[in-house]
Amino acid sequence: MNNNLLQPTRRHFFRDCGIGLGGMALGSLLAQDGLAAPSVNPLSPKKPHFEPKAKAVIFLFMAGGPSQFELFEPKPELQKLHGQQIPDSFVKGKRFAFMDTFSKEKPRLLGTKRKFAKHGKSGTWVSECLPHFTKIVDDVTMVKTVATNVFNHGPAKVFFNTGSPQFGRPSIGSWVTYGIGSASTDLPGFVVLQSGPRGPRGGVLNWGSGFLPTTFQGVPFRSGGDPIINLSSPTGVSSNRQKDVIDAVKELNSERLDATGDPEIATRIASYEMAYRMQTSAPELIDLTKEDAKTLDAYGAKAGAASFANNCLLARRLVERGVRFVQLYHTDWDHHGDSVNNLDKGLDKVCKEVDQPMAALVQDLKKRGLLDSTLVIWGGEFGRTPMGEARDTVGRNHHIDTGTMWFAGGGVKAGFTLGETDEFGFSPVQDRVHVHDLQATILNQLGLEHTKLTYRFQGRDFRLTDVHGEVVKKMLA
Repeated sequence: MNNNLLQPTRRHFFRDCGIGLGGMALGSLLAQDGLAAPSVNPLSPKKPHFEPKAKAVIFLFMAGGPSQFELFEPKPELQKLHGQQIPDSFVKGKRFAFMDTFSKEKPRLLGTKRKFAKHGKSGTWVSECLPHFTKIVDDVTMVKTVATNVFNHGPAKVFFNTGSPQFGRPSIGSWVTYGIGSASTDLPGFVVLQSGPRGPRGGVLNWGSGFLPTTFQGVPFRSGGDPIINLSSPTGVSSNRQKDVIDAVKELNSERLDATGDPEIATRIASYEMAYRMQTSAPELIDLTKEDAKTLDAYGAKAGAASFANNCLLARRLVERGVRFVQLYHTDWDHHGDSVNNLDKGLDKVCKEVDQPMAALVQDLKKRGLLDSTLVIWGGEFGRTPMGEARDTVGRNHHIDTGTMWFAGGGVKAGFTLGETDEFGFSPVQDRVHVHDLQATILNQLGLEHTKLTYRFQGRDFRLTDVHGEVVKKMLA
């Protein structure tokens, strides 16, 4: 293809686009003042506010809200008073997701059927549901007092990921790549992987870029076929021909960028070039046949399969290649007590799906010398109630006052537990940690001061943590 046929003169380009000399002059002045978007890749690495402890994040998001009482929180008093009505002082003025199930009859305390034991040198409590996780307890910080503001799934996920229950705010992965860019030139800076029977409630709102340029939004990958739909070249289009078109489009977009300084045009240029490079890099990334059998067995992964295990292994491969933020969503943690999502077989199933892979991920990163520079996070959008909820079986309602998460690598303490709850596990009594505090801490480990990472939109400066959040220094090494 003749590139000259696709490259109009500047005069014709500006005439056809309606820019004119005034627009050209404005673009020139903006460039002089440093306000126009630079004609470089927006995802190029940027200097953080201070020396970081971590270079990348892998966030294992357990969509639905895992029950801390079946996994990490043995409560002798709760077991002792199982079946008794909870004192009014605990629930007065509180709101829960399904008030009708609690209004029919005063909620009763629900002990667990699961057996617990202390594990590792740290003596961390873990239930029988997570036998593989017990092998890495001395590498993690357990945070048992995570509080949030929103008690329904979709808004709660959006709140955890964007700092606001209002739709349209940038996600944490977008803020990270906006703040420090990416070390990868052939893959997106922020990648999303999904597993389970459905996608997370809230969908793309959880990894969207909001009012930030769209180059910073999360890119969903698939673990089989084309990693991204329509990534492959159409039949009959050679690589050289495609490169000619991309070069021509870049020339046109660069002209427009010089004239207007619109950051979305820089995003468009970077996206075309990234997509072209990803035609080689992405298929290579998901080709797990290059991993040895021992590694595949450790994760429980199978080449070509779509599973949480495969996604954990892909997450390691992504951070190896310089991707900054990888988020894995695994659904079906909403155990209210229906015929499928219950605290018996339903919980056993989902725990089996994640237990071995998440432990293998931490062990694999550690073996390869990547754990110190990679912050691994595990948790959902909220915790569960110590009271039972009667449905087909007895399950647990959503609870915003406290839940459990764990963190590994990336400069957090190893073999450490933070926070203490009351005798029923209803509320924090020591070291309450809010979602905004965790967001501030994640940014801190990447060298970003959360109060300084801002973006002006509609006349005010926005940030991930809004006007809240304190770095949780107690959990840092």
